[in-house]
Amino acid sequence: MAEHEITIDALDKDGNPLRYWVLNEKIHDAADSGAKHIIVKDVLGQRFIADCMEHSDVKIDIHGTPGNDLGVFLSGPTIEVFGSCEDQTGNTMNAGTIIVHGNAWDVTGLAARNGKIFVRGDGGYRIGIHMKEYLEQKPIIVYGGQVKEFFGEYMAGGILVALGLRIRNGSVEDVSAKEVVRGSIGSGIHGGTIYIRGEVPEHALGVSATLCSFTEDDLSLLTPILEEFCEYFDIPIEKIWEREIKKIAPSSSRPYGSYYNPRTV
Repeated sequence: MAEHEITIDALDKDGNPLRYWVLNEKIHDAADSGAKHIIVKDVLGQRFIADCMEHSDVKIDIHGTPGNDLGVFLSGPTIEVFGSCEDQTGNTMNAGTIIVHGNAWDVTGLAARNGKIFVRGDGGYRIGIHMKEYLEQKPIIVYGGQVKEFFGEYMAGGILVALGLRIRNGSVEDVSAKEVVRGSIGSGIHGGTIYIRGEVPEHALGVSATLCSFTEDDLSLLTPILEEFCEYFDIPIEKIWEREIKKIAPSSSRPYGSYYNPRTV
């Protein structure tokens, strides 16, 4: 065993999944005792893994399927999931990196304040909802595959990317340009930027979301982010630039301002 490395089994001696609070206590105790590389095997839906952890020098490998709220309030560690995640991965995360080699479903990055989430596969609904940024703190979420409705809903900051790739068994292919993202894109967005590598018809845009020109500044901003994504999943960066990337930004800082009665606010 390497120095400062520890392996934790998410099953008990009888082969039953540990209660989530028991598993999380083991993970926290390992980091507090000086472990820098924590390997968690046989994960079967336990929630809140690595909740509130602040150890920026700790790497956590997860083998299996973590449950809801993986990395909730995360403030430092790198988490790498060799499988798929359930909902709310990176909920309100403040710092750190989450790398998912499978899919990550609904509400990924809910209210994220900073940090990075890279997902090789597909996502569900309301990814990046209520993401926000402040000064240099800017959350980033990149999906390699497809995502569903309300991508970037009520987004107040940060960067969301959907690439429309099918990455399997060492091969990289494009999905249909029409199927990268579904409708209501950026509904209620009032900050941040959404990038979609595929078609974005006007009718698919949500309230306050508008298509903008992709500029040299966007290219400079995205390139290191996409290079990091490609490094994690062993993808040639040239593949990404084979299809045009569309930029979506807010058209208003108060998208629902006209819905309010001025006499009541």
